[in-house]
Amino acid sequence: MTPELTTLALAALLQAVQFALFAIPANIELGTGYTSSARDRPPTRQISERTGRLQRALNNHFEALILFTIATVVVTLGNQTTGFTATCAWVYLAARILYVPAYAFGWRPWRSAIWAVGFVATLSMIVAALL
Repeated sequence: MTPELTTLALAALLQAVQFALFAIPANIELGTGYTSSARDRPPTRQISERTGRLQRALNNHFEALILFTIATVVVTLGNQTTGFTATCAWVYLAARILYVPAYAFGWRPWRSAIWAVGFVATLSMIVAALL
């Protein structure tokens, strides 16, 4: 397996960890009666600020993972794997790991800077595959 595919698999596992980090406190705060329902109406209770941040970090990773998956597919199927693209993939994964506590604890402006590092690493993989 290429390093890019390895990091994609690890990023998917990170997504599962992020889901648990959000879902466990959300279930506690909202109650399983609501979280196991069809959620046809808004909850009667609100989630905490930190749980809300974990939810937004989770959603942000879903969005980032789409572009990173495209980059990984382009690099891998295009047979354009290089040391540079592998490094970019690992940088993306490291940035996404750091992004979780940065968002959860409200690290400003570091959260945005960490996000930008992962985004640039992903775009760099795509550009490298085209060159």
